[in-house]
Amino acid sequence: VQLVESGGGLVQAGGSLRLSCAASGIPFSINAMGWYRQAPGKQREQRELVATISSVGGSTNYADSVKGRFTISRDHDKNTIYLQMNSLKPEDTAVYFCDVSVLVAASKADYWGRGTQVTVSS
Repeated sequence: VQLVESGGGLVQAGGSLRLSCAASGIPFSINAMGWYRQAPGKQREQRELVATISSVGGSTNYADSVKGRFTISRDHDKNTIYLQMNSLKPEDTAVYFCDVSVLVAASKADYWGRGTQVTVSS
């Protein structure tokens, strides 16, 4: 299983970044893919949802804090998701993790990427 994230970096407030996550070698049915973030000083358990997109129907879900600014999309053929982040704010600074949610014998399990740093300066 491999999740390759890219697109993080340093940007000024008001700027934009586009994250991508390419998944390969997933041996189970993918239920959804998405992005979570871990702010500085927060623990893994405190990662917060940013956006998700379902495999069937492509329905999306966003954290209230990013609605209207971030857009998640997916390329089915490439098993890749993207997160277009506009109007970035300093509070968006975090490590962003790609998540692949799969179904294993009617239970859910998750694969996580290593994370990509996004830093927004004021």
